[in-house]
Amino acid sequence: MNGGELDDIDKAILHALQEDARNMSSSDIAERTETSDSTVRKRIKQLESERVIKGYSADVDYQKSGYPLRMLLYCTAPISERSEYVDRILDIDGVVSVQELVTGEQNLLVTAVGESDSDITPVAKELLDMGLTVADEVLVRSHETTPFGEFNGE
Repeated sequence: MNGGELDDIDKAILHALQEDARNMSSSDIAERTETSDSTVRKRIKQLESERVIKGYSADVDYQKSGYPLRMLLYCTAPISERSEYVDRILDIDGVVSVQELVTGEQNLLVTAVGESDSDITPVAKELLDMGLTVADEVLVRSHETTPFGEFNGE
């Protein structure tokens, strides 16, 4: 990483880690990028230190793990205070993510999971108790992700 810009090697590393960080060794990535194992390890360390790579986590299928409901709650917070709510929202039981939105009236998107409506309702109540407006609730049937194609030169 040179001056905050990702080069093709950095992008290839990110793509490989997005595919399967748990089973992707630095030598596997080195082979893909035609670089050395030590170069890949150094690049990963740099990407981590600059918080391009913020961490590693398991991609959990909540439905298969006993939590079939995934609810999106679109909330409104005062624009100048929006980011101040994120950590407090993440502390609510059942909340698995918060996204700050920059267009439209709804400016926080909260994702909560649970076994039933009785698990999701307290999340909405806590959001209201914080002073947020819950503008919309959407029940999600499925959620899939893929590595970002631009990191693979696509």
